[in-house]
Order: sequence, then C-alpha cells, then structure tokens
Amino acid sequence: MGISVSDAAAKRARDFLVNRGSGIGLRLGVKTTGCSGLAYVLEFVDELNEDDTVFEDNGVKIIIDGKSLVYLDGTQLDFAKEGLNEGFQFVNPNANGECGCGESFNV
Repeated sequence: MGISVSDAAAKRARDFLVNRGSGIGLRLGVKTTGCSGLAYVLEFVDELNEDDTVFEDNGVKIIIDGKSLVYLDGTQLDFAKEGLNEGFQFVNPNANGECGCGESFNV
C-alpha cells in the first residue's frame, strides 16, 4: 500500500526541510504512549537506518522503520490549518479508534 502525502503536507514538509537546511526527509513512526496505546512520531531524517523503508510521494520522502510500518501502511499524511491551530494529520486505515484528543490511536 505505502504512504501518501497530500499537497498541503508536502508543501509544509518541503518548507521545513528547506528552513532546516539539511535532511533527506521525514520519519513517520509510532511509539507506545497515550490513552489509546500508540502515538505518531514525526521527525527529520539525516541518514537512513538498516530497517528503514522509504516512500516518496508529492516530492517528499517519508521514512518508516520496520516495526512502525505494520501500523502505518496505507496512511495518508495531511496538513491542516484551522484558526490558530495547524499541524500534520494522519489518516490511518489501520486505526480502530483514537483517544478524544486525537493524539493517540489503537489497532
């Protein structure tokens, strides 16, 4: 299935990478935390790890480690600005539910 990146998310990610001045892409992963069990992690990547899978969509490289891929395969990375709030959003077909604040999910 892979990972897809919306136009808005791709623009924001490219802007972040240009402003940072380095990096090959963004790492999308999961960590155990939150009220629902898993939370998304998004960070810059300067070099690949051995178990990384690289997806490229809309001119942005998304890097996912092997253990996170099972939870994230098929996810779309989006970016939304609503009033004073803005941020990346995750449309994950593997998620069975989210906590009330949307910061964590379960499968």
